[in-house]
Amino acid sequence: MPLNIVLVEPEIPQNTGNIARTCVLTGSRLHLVKPLGFSLSEKYVKRAGLDYWTYLDLKVYENLNMFISETHGCKYYIVTTKGRKFYHEVTYEDDSYIIFGKESAGLPLWFREKYNDDCVRIPMNKVKAERSLNLSNSVAIVIYEALKQLDFPDMY
Repeated sequence: MPLNIVLVEPEIPQNTGNIARTCVLTGSRLHLVKPLGFSLSEKYVKRAGLDYWTYLDLKVYENLNMFISETHGCKYYIVTTKGRKFYHEVTYEDDSYIIFGKESAGLPLWFREKYNDDCVRIPMNKVKAERSLNLSNSVAIVIYEALKQLDFPDMY
């Protein structure tokens, strides 16, 4: 498994469905950290993910502390508008975890501070500093940079 995509408390079912589809097509595992802003059985999640759900490698955690406990010692890349480095300025490692926060508020401050050296960001215009790209677009941007660096393992 080359990469792990982690969504912490995702709120919009269509984003999660789109990201699930991206994970299937990139050979990545999707990790969801509760609470979720929707049920995984909702039609909007299923519709956005189409029939890709049967192929998805999915793991769900009850909370962020449980995720940290189960993945302790693994390499994290935390994508946040508060990151000091750009997403393409780091070297991605095989089997690492790329972590994204919820659509409305991002990741908790305590988490960003704990892993401050692992935070990266996607460059954006500062028209509205409090705004950011759509979550599923952000995942796609970063995952393909990581896969490019890993020479697109098992992809054609």
